[in-house]
Amino acid sequence: MDNKWKQLGIADALIARLAENGITEPTAVQEQALPLLLAGKDVSAGSQTGTGKTLAYLLPLLQRMDAASPAIQTIVLSPTQELAMQIYRVAEQYGESLGIRVQQLIGGAALKRQLEKMKQHPQLIVGTPGRIHELLKMRKLKLSGLQSIVIDEADQVFQLGSVREVEALFAAAPRSRQIAFFSATYPQAMAELERKWMNDFVRIDITPKSRVSETIKQFYLVCDKREKTDTARRILRLLEPSSALLFLNDTDQIANWEAKLSYEGFTVETLYGDADKQRRAATLARFRDGRCQLLLATDVAARGLDIEGLPLVVNLDPPIDADHYVHRAGRTGRMGRPGTVVNIVTPQEIFIMDKFRKQLGIELPEQVMYKGELHSPDSLRRRPASASSSAGKRRTATAAHPEPQNGKKDRPQQQYGRDEKEVTVHGAAQREAAARGARSHKGAQSAAQSRPGAGAGAAHPSRGKTKADERSGKSKAQRERERKDKGAPKWLKAKRSGGDK
Repeated sequence: MDNKWKQLGIADALIARLAENGITEPTAVQEQALPLLLAGKDVSAGSQTGTGKTLAYLLPLLQRMDAASPAIQTIVLSPTQELAMQIYRVAEQYGESLGIRVQQLIGGAALKRQLEKMKQHPQLIVGTPGRIHELLKMRKLKLSGLQSIVIDEADQVFQLGSVREVEALFAAAPRSRQIAFFSATYPQAMAELERKWMNDFVRIDITPKSRVSETIKQFYLVCDKREKTDTARRILRLLEPSSALLFLNDTDQIANWEAKLSYEGFTVETLYGDADKQRRAATLARFRDGRCQLLLATDVAARGLDIEGLPLVVNLDPPIDADHYVHRAGRTGRMGRPGTVVNIVTPQEIFIMDKFRKQLGIELPEQVMYKGELHSPDSLRRRPASASSSAGKRRTATAAHPEPQNGKKDRPQQQYGRDEKEVTVHGAAQREAAARGARSHKGAQSAAQSRPGAGAGAAHPSRGKTKADERSGKSKAQRERERKDKGAPKWLKAKRSGGDK
């Protein structure tokens, strides 16, 4: 059978490099985009995250470039430094096969050093809009030989307010340049720029049954806001992922979450836009290498990141809209791999999950952690009362002797979070039931003694003679006097005796 890459027009050197990386079959977006870009067409491609969009534009554009020319021939823009560096590494790897020189021009790095590297005459530039625009104003970029401009994660580039910088680049490029947009969503700004700057473009829209990969398992957990940290700890202990990406909406909360999760024994790193380039790069390197288990991030910082084999994404705050949910979920389950997305929401945020379910056409059920497993709330409500009682006893015993997980001993006072409340309530219910039983038994005894003939042989003086009294021959008056004299002082006993006489 002929190689599909060969049928799409990809060069043998690139096919060999794809084989080295274990990539044998093109994805749907690659099959449609490769021939069009090789032919020099303008393309606007929409496809869900994790479907191989980076190679869909890099392979044909690298192949069209002239390794003998010193001119800048292709510029790729990305919304964030991390994604730009990720694209740069992929371009460098595949460009080496064709003798293409690649350079990154991103904000946060030393401008002087980047200008020094420009003297090596790179043919492909990967950068962020702000730094590219800065160099354009300084007249440090010569674009006379520019053939192609690619905007990766185009929706995010435009939503972050970089439209002005992008249009400045389009205006400075030759009129014959090729333009390509690649994105998982399709905002209005993107449609307007297509009409304004593209020439006879082709729209590629890969629309799966669900905008989120079908290999991803998704669900949400409900808890009070103050219990989110403990709920996050418990789900991480339950799922035991090798690594997990945790999303927050507010950068002001990152340090707080980092401190709490570190206290619980996890190795935690943070990734947010305010950090400098070197720190962000080092953080990602440690996370990719497995030197830290959890990465706390915001949407902008983690946009487009490809972390190979990431098993778990946890939304500590719900995404602001369905598009952001798609991008967060797309960090796991990439290229058909399995993954899990957990959403931790308050009762007031449940409606957001319902909205995402309808807008994205996905299964997003509620789950409950119970006895070290995940259950639906309905299955727990159908559980027999006897099972609940025995479960309460087991939870009490487990709480008294918690087992360490992941080689770390949890703190007893925080071992079970909300389950401890359930155990307390269950114990109170048992004590109340025991008290009711005792009162019923006492009432039954009183009723039995009030019936005719009841109380024969009773020990109380008012209930008649006991067998011992019958043997001693004591009268009822004598027994009553002895009862009163018990514990009385001697003078009182003597007075009573004199009176009796």
